[in-house]
Amino acid sequence: MHNVPVELDDERRQFFEQALSFVVDRIDGSLPVFTELFPASSSNDLIYPAIGNTDWTASFWTGMVWLAYELTGDSKYRQAAERQLVSYRRRVEERIAVDTHDLGFLYSLSAVAAYRITGNPEARGMALEAAGLLAGRYFPEAGIIQAWGDLNDPEQRGRMIIDCLLNLPLLHWAAEETGDSRYTAMAHRHAVQSARYLIRPDHTSYHTYYMDPETGEPLYGNTHQGYADDSCWARGQAWGIYGFALSCVYTGDQAFLRASRQLADYFLAKRPADGIVYWDLIFTDGDAQEKDSSAAAIAVCGLLELSDQLPAEDPGKNGYREAALEMLHTLAERYSTKDHPHSNGILKHGVYNKPRGWGIDECTIWGDYFYCEALTRVLKGWRRYW
Repeated sequence: MHNVPVELDDERRQFFEQALSFVVDRIDGSLPVFTELFPASSSNDLIYPAIGNTDWTASFWTGMVWLAYELTGDSKYRQAAERQLVSYRRRVEERIAVDTHDLGFLYSLSAVAAYRITGNPEARGMALEAAGLLAGRYFPEAGIIQAWGDLNDPEQRGRMIIDCLLNLPLLHWAAEETGDSRYTAMAHRHAVQSARYLIRPDHTSYHTYYMDPETGEPLYGNTHQGYADDSCWARGQAWGIYGFALSCVYTGDQAFLRASRQLADYFLAKRPADGIVYWDLIFTDGDAQEKDSSAAAIAVCGLLELSDQLPAEDPGKNGYREAALEMLHTLAERYSTKDHPHSNGILKHGVYNKPRGWGIDECTIWGDYFYCEALTRVLKGWRRYW
């Protein structure tokens, strides 16, 4: 599944090439620290602390290293990414912090990427092991994959979240590799339930939704990282744009493309003056709130995917692509750390979790990854890791 490069005029192409060159340089400068260790989820004063492979976000760094290898052909990036695979194998074998749906994030951008790029059979094996653990979080009566925590924990039991749409490609990949259609059935059903319960009638989204895992009864929606249960967390809306589009890629179900489009239209309508959204879409200019550049970076990738899938005669096709390019240009021009030589991050003005006071107005490692992915998609074309 390859994405083709976007047709650009010379000025725009040169601008994005310079932006991508900065990204690769910043990755290169971080390799000495972040080969055996990993960046934390978010920075402190634009500097990522070094941690082990224990968080849900480790793979965003590994994914960037694989992108750097594909972009440059330089073997040092491949060697670094392959050295990191040792910790992913240990993590899945020793069950280190695997009580999460984020196994999709963790192993799509590390092991699946490695297998697709190099054919590494060991990477394939650990990715299939991770897919099995992810499938084990599926409640058949509710038709959902539980997001976090022990499956018997009453505080978490039956909770799905919109982020999980980006974890589903691991199950689709496992189905392709093994011929076991149960993986696809789980992923498809979870996406159906996400579209049904996470998207509100006004095309905003809940961050989380609870289902009764025994009966399948829908219970209630709320938020974990948004401003309020009935507001619209910006990054969640972006996950939905990209995630539903990817579900359409794998299933051919056009309902998912319509869901992606609904979320995209609302997201674009809520852009403030410079086009980069605040951390919750309830806010606008003048509300004294922080932007979330990571939500914009994810949305850029989602809009590009949505545009790619629409037929040539669809009037929205060019509009979504142009909106993505405009946001990407603004991120490169005003939100990169190019003027902060002390930083080891790439995209500033991100928000991890505002209600809990985590990573506010900082770099986020997923923001960096999706910004890098977006530039790669635009300039080079790319075979998805998702």
